[in-house]
Amino acid sequence: MIIFNYLLVCTIFGTTFLAIKIGVDASAPPFFSAGIRFFIAGLLLFVWSVWRKKAAFALLLRKEMLLTGIGLTFGTFSALYFAEQYVSSGIAAVLSATGPLIILILQSVVLRQQSTVTSAIGCIIGFAGVILLLLPTLTVAAGGWQVVGSIAILIGELFYASGALYSKKVIQRYPQSSPIALNATQMMYGGLLLLLLSAFTEHVQMTSLLSTSALGSLLYLIVIGSMIGHSLFYWLISKTNPVFPSTWLYVSPLIALVIGVLFYRETVTWVMALGAATIIAGTILANLDSLKQLVRKPRATVSSAAKGSFSLHKR
Repeated sequence: MIIFNYLLVCTIFGTTFLAIKIGVDASAPPFFSAGIRFFIAGLLLFVWSVWRKKAAFALLLRKEMLLTGIGLTFGTFSALYFAEQYVSSGIAAVLSATGPLIILILQSVVLRQQSTVTSAIGCIIGFAGVILLLLPTLTVAAGGWQVVGSIAILIGELFYASGALYSKKVIQRYPQSSPIALNATQMMYGGLLLLLLSAFTEHVQMTSLLSTSALGSLLYLIVIGSMIGHSLFYWLISKTNPVFPSTWLYVSPLIALVIGVLFYRETVTWVMALGAATIIAGTILANLDSLKQLVRKPRATVSSAAKGSFSLHKR
């Protein structure tokens, strides 16, 4: 059951990138679609948490939830939804896997935390992979917007990394609240900010959201991506350890690449495939020391580590 649910989580998170792409290609306004997705998913999860007495409505009034929502949802997904107008879903997934690398860089440069030689080498390899991944887009006529979209995703991952680091303080500040409730609250704030951005930048026509592709994409992302996927993720943490479920970060981008090619006729050159493999390898190498440490921790630490995992929500 554990292996089945793990593969299901990897598949769900891997397919969300294609679901976003389908919705955007169906002319659904990207910021509005993202806002609706996260606000509704967050609202449903929050109400469920309150009903189960795992959260209180006072959580909605905390400024920390707003700040976390800016990093983990608003900044990350405004960039991703914008970028998928110009970048394939598979490439978007691989570039999104740079989040852990950027977290390590922020820890070293901003927080002055020492990193190991292995982590530093992993970061270098990971960003070499980014260059390889983007190289083919520089040789085609439409490459300009593809590069802009790719850079936007990397900026979004900078927001994600900042939000992930900040969320650790938030978790320590509210130990009585469940991680699902904290995640739901920040999703609601992030969704509202996305809707506000949409109001100023997009002309929303409801007819564009009622097509089969746009509506199906939105429902899939709300129910499967943002609710079922996250719930299974937390279930895996409770049944195993914090590290095992988090390895979806290394599996899902490859699933996204394959699904995009097989079901959406996206093209991947051998240079791009090499870049994708290099990014994943660099990410694993950069996090190798942390992964080894967590694996060695006894099962008794699972509960506390689970409380630190709501920043890992994607995608």
